[in-house]
Amino acid sequence: MAREEEVNFGRSSQSNTTMIPGRFARAMRTNVIWQFLRFVVINLKMLVVVSKSH
Repeated sequence: MAREEEVNFGRSSQSNTTMIPGRFARAMRTNVIWQFLRFVVINLKMLVVVSKSH
């Protein structure tokens, strides 16, 4: 049985300690509503940065 701190690590051919996303992270990455909200927030941040430079 894996120790508590090793739960999100798995073996891979490229690396011995590759991070594996947990259940919550996978749900957030595939949730369309959450992705849309992130898209809006990122675009608002970009508008602020661009408006400061002009």
